[in-house]
Amino acid sequence: MRCNFFACKVPAMSEPQALIADAAALSVALSEAQAAQLLQLLDELAQWSRAYNLTAIREREAMKSAHLLDSLAALADVAGSRILDVGTGAGFPGLPLAIAAPERQFTLVDAVAKKIRFVNHACRRLGLANVQAVHARVQSLAPTAPFDTILARAYAGLPALLADVQGLAGPGTRVVALKGMYPHEELARLPSGWRLEQIRSPQIPWLNASRHILHLVPVADAHAAAAQAPVVPSRQRLD
Repeated sequence: MRCNFFACKVPAMSEPQALIADAAALSVALSEAQAAQLLQLLDELAQWSRAYNLTAIREREAMKSAHLLDSLAALADVAGSRILDVGTGAGFPGLPLAIAAPERQFTLVDAVAKKIRFVNHACRRLGLANVQAVHARVQSLAPTAPFDTILARAYAGLPALLADVQGLAGPGTRVVALKGMYPHEELARLPSGWRLEQIRSPQIPWLNASRHILHLVPVADAHAAAAQAPVVPSRQRLD
């Protein structure tokens, strides 16, 4: 801070410092190295989007709030070590969360090849060893064990989402759905075997839009019955 007789001038924060401060408002602690990785992710996304149209959001500040901060807001909702991001698109929320939580293993799945190519490219450029990118439909996956947390942002409605991930979840799996407006109609149509455990509405810095994060968990009796159902063939094995 520099001062003269009349006033004090506070130096403007650098872009990494500003991102660290905004993440802190979401109770997410970022190191300078993690902030640099997240901003490099935006650089890569902006470059690829010129050719492949990966995102409709092109203004950098809007990308920070709508992609980085909106994704990081779900860090507190992630449980366990094996995380699945279904319909990841260009890697959100999976890539920002993988940067913020390097101790966890993330599997990012999308059916669009160019999006998974970008995710693989970003992982190489950022040195992310805790991300596996899979080009597949979610329904075709066959993990060797259930995932601890299943993330979904900008995916189908809750009934379709839960139907798609039923075979990927175990009794202790938490499905975390990132939504905009409160999904009254979707919640009214939850399939049997699932219940809403928690819902919260984080305030995303610089994002003038409603956000809700839902926790959905299997009902114990229904999951035990599903475990006895016949195995569906032709699924893509995940090691």
